[in-house]
Amino acid sequence: MIERYTLPAIGALFSDSARMKNWLAVEYATVEALTKVGVVPSSDFDELKALAPNVDDAFVEAVNDRELITNHDLAAFVDVVQTSIATKSASWIHYGLTSSDVVDTALSLTLKEAGKRIRQELVALIEAIHTRAVEHSTTIMAGRTHGMHAEPTTFGNKLALFGLSLSRDLERLDRAIAAVSVGKLSGAVGTYSNIDPAVESYVCELLGITPVPATQVIARDRHAEYLYSLTSLAATIETIATEVRHLARTEVGEAEEYFAPGQKGSSAMPHKRNPILSERLVGLSRVMRGYLISGLEDVALWHERDISHSSVERIVLSDASILAYYMVNKAKSLVSRLMVYPDRMRQNLDDSFGFVFSQSLLLTLVDAGMSRDEAYRIVQRSARVAYEQRKHLRTVIEEDESVNVSDDLLDRAFSVERVTRHCGRAIDELSKLVYVQSAKD
Repeated sequence: MIERYTLPAIGALFSDSARMKNWLAVEYATVEALTKVGVVPSSDFDELKALAPNVDDAFVEAVNDRELITNHDLAAFVDVVQTSIATKSASWIHYGLTSSDVVDTALSLTLKEAGKRIRQELVALIEAIHTRAVEHSTTIMAGRTHGMHAEPTTFGNKLALFGLSLSRDLERLDRAIAAVSVGKLSGAVGTYSNIDPAVESYVCELLGITPVPATQVIARDRHAEYLYSLTSLAATIETIATEVRHLARTEVGEAEEYFAPGQKGSSAMPHKRNPILSERLVGLSRVMRGYLISGLEDVALWHERDISHSSVERIVLSDASILAYYMVNKAKSLVSRLMVYPDRMRQNLDDSFGFVFSQSLLLTLVDAGMSRDEAYRIVQRSARVAYEQRKHLRTVIEEDESVNVSDDLLDRAFSVERVTRHCGRAIDELSKLVYVQSAKD
């Protein structure tokens, strides 16, 4: 991932040194397990621990130099580790293993930690959404379908629904983290020909992951599921960002991104306060969907394995994780600092000539004894007259001699408080989830 979208908290997980540290952890955990089952003398393991190499920049450089000869990164790594130890006990490093035993198990450690960090940011984003939803629980605005005014809602309800979507993304992410938190040490074709399954179990328990049956490689549907969870999360963030972009339009003006002192919206037009963060998040979501396609393409491999997935994963798993973390982090900032204009929301609602109450009026006429089709035609015609004459829908209805409805019923039909009286339900549901999550954490 390019530096522009790489935050240190997650980018460091995918560095060469971090990857090789995980490789070394798997190798040493395997020797420890072999010691436990009596294959490796305990004195040799003690010596290996005392001589364990430090995976620093010089170590990484040595592995990269060695790979120029081996044309195999894990083989180069093993060579450098054994050379660094420089004793007979070094021969126990990589004993009975194939490259994928180490690479796949180490990759699982990386993805587990990456998922954990993304999860922490996601929980914080949901909490930020919940805070703003409660803040705007009674902030009335026009709901829109097809980009047009529909019925009144509250901004808090809108935010709470976004929060509930993010909560479902959290559930998907939890399942995906579990799916990739697995390891295998079953050898070249997954038959444990040179390693006892007890060694695999011991190593995985030591590393905090679950042992699973596999071919030479861990099944790639697990990694595809991980990528899907990140892509789904990105799509929800895109939905939030798209809403902000629409609400920020000049003719709408109901909300806008925070504009920092000294910030410039345009190099040419000083008045511009463009929704650049929202647009960025929308664009990055498009990139994320491409990673998912690549992950799905990696599921089908030849026989017990090939390496057509390897080159793909070196790019997409790291980039998707880094990008997901960045997007959640920036979405949290977007929501927390969002500028909201309740007066403008109410003004836009009122400027629609009462159209947002058309369904309520329709049902009022039906309750008064009209057939639904007759009532529909009257309200439809009246709405058009209201629009053309720039009059409120209620006024047009009151002037219609074919309609005989009391003022009390019309008051109820055109009551924004009545229409939005249940908007708190979504907020209540989100509050429950936030409370449960807080208790879990």
